[in-house]
Amino acid sequence: MLSATTDAMGTSQNTEGMFMSFLVFGSFFAQKYSFYFELANFFLTLQPKIYKMTLHIFNPEHDIALASGLSNFTAPHAGRHLRHDLGYLPAIWASEDDVIVVDDSEYAANKWKRLAPRLARLGETNGYKPGPRQFLTWKELQGLADVTKEPWGWNRALRALLLRSGLKEDQLPTTESLDTIRKLSHRRVASSLLPQLRVEGTTGESFVCRTTEEVETLLAKYGRLVLKAPWSSSGRGLRFHSLLNAQPSIHNWINNIVASQGSVMVEPYYNKVKDFGMEFESDGEGSVRYLGLSLFQTQNGAYTGNILATEAVKEETMSRFLSLTLLQTVREEICRRLGKLFCDKYRGPFGVDMMVVGCGMKEEGRENLLHPCVEINLRRTMGHVALALSPHDDDLRHVMRIDYNENVYKLRIQQQRGV
Repeated sequence: MLSATTDAMGTSQNTEGMFMSFLVFGSFFAQKYSFYFELANFFLTLQPKIYKMTLHIFNPEHDIALASGLSNFTAPHAGRHLRHDLGYLPAIWASEDDVIVVDDSEYAANKWKRLAPRLARLGETNGYKPGPRQFLTWKELQGLADVTKEPWGWNRALRALLLRSGLKEDQLPTTESLDTIRKLSHRRVASSLLPQLRVEGTTGESFVCRTTEEVETLLAKYGRLVLKAPWSSSGRGLRFHSLLNAQPSIHNWINNIVASQGSVMVEPYYNKVKDFGMEFESDGEGSVRYLGLSLFQTQNGAYTGNILATEAVKEETMSRFLSLTLLQTVREEICRRLGKLFCDKYRGPFGVDMMVVGCGMKEEGRENLLHPCVEINLRRTMGHVALALSPHDDDLRHVMRIDYNENVYKLRIQQQRGV
């Protein structure tokens, strides 16, 4: 069933074969020899603990699928292309016994075979463990039962795809639970969290608007706005609106977003000094765990790369802009408030994007403010990938980015002398 894998799979497959042979042998003699019957039962009780694996899925089209809200959703070409070329990405944080589902298992295995030695040269990291990885195609999922599913993000379209691939309904989240995740992914959730994080040293406002008149009222107040679709992917669904450079087409865009998604999110334009984020994980039972800082780079709102460095190095970098005590206060408040909000609703990784805002108050001893919640990404992020590859050695610093050249998406990791 596990078609394309990197080498060194033989051990786990041989173990499984021996295990199944023993069960058949034991069952055959069960009635005559009770010893085999009892021993077979003993191994059966251990089987879920021994062979419980995780099915990892890289579905980068998640944000667009979530925006559509559809089960029968076809990702744009760029999304399908990215999924094909980087489908092996979960191998970075997966364990040897796990499975990664990909579009082309042979392609993924070859890409991983080339990447793994380069990752090994990073030294000891937070999450990556050298070793073989197992890749399956979607067609080979049928019959894969007792596994934990960990996609990049959950949505109705992914559930439908897994059903078409042979998984059973009772092995997947319900459509109701996925609709809840979609509601929690709406940008109004970040907008409502923002004022709860507004301690001294922070800034940030966000509004939900349903008409162009409401947007224009805010424009008259602030002069320059950032408009966002409630659901959209990185760099998409975003427009700038200014009194000095008003675009006639902006009203059509607003009306289209309101018609398709019910509202538009409006924020004052801030003097951004630096993008960064914090990465978390929810257990779905009321607890949220802080995982680390994400120092990332963007261009026109789209992700371009992440810094790979220790937490100490990243905190030292951020201390040049903001108080570390302020960052600690905000992350503790996020854990507390989102732990309650996500209880019985969401289990998995998520990230909170933030920014350093220049406030021009140097004479008062304050040059920067913290915008503590630009948006919440209720899914795995490239920040989580960066954390898995972050070194233990303070002297090791790299940049991880996604490049697109020669019609192929590639993961690049390059050494950097400073952060």
